[in-house]
Amino acid sequence: MGFAPYSGLGLLSAAVRHKTFVSYYHKADQAYRDAFEKVFGHLFIGKSVQPGDISTDVSADYIKRLILEGYITDASVLVVLVGSKTLCRKHVDWEISAGLNKKVGGYSGLIGILLPDIPLLPNGNFQYESLPARLADNARSGYADIYTWNWITSSEQNVRNAIQTAFDARISRASKIDNSRAQLGRNLCD
Repeated sequence: MGFAPYSGLGLLSAAVRHKTFVSYYHKADQAYRDAFEKVFGHLFIGKSVQPGDISTDVSADYIKRLILEGYITDASVLVVLVGSKTLCRKHVDWEISAGLNKKVGGYSGLIGILLPDIPLLPNGNFQYESLPARLADNARSGYADIYTWNWITSSEQNVRNAIQTAFDARISRASKIDNSRAQLGRNLCD
């Protein structure tokens, strides 16, 4: 269990904007995604799936391919907004898996942002069980960093530094990537 505020690996100049995919549970956490991109979207190049971009009336394999080819292949950083039900959503798992697949445009850096409905322990740490399993695997291994919503959104510099650290980790921490789980075949909750 741990919390990783900015580690100091690299400072991002205001001119550098990385292609960033924001993964989240659309039904429950849309307002957080909208707020994050509205306030901080000028700091990165958004590569996220927007509501209505992909029909849910098509096969799971087709959706996976659209997400890979149309969005994640081009992203160098994957931000996962973690709400109370994010851990059981198959599309979030697929997106994390795609970002960690070297065959899909190279590795993406990985960040988890704990939304306010994720309880913290009295010492301020989080529980890995609150995270999507693939994100938890990579937080445990040291590849992914986890931040709280309140900390990351308290300043533009926090967002810049977190994105730059994740971007740098694609190379410096690539040996710590754990993408060994089978992808979720179905949602585990509503």
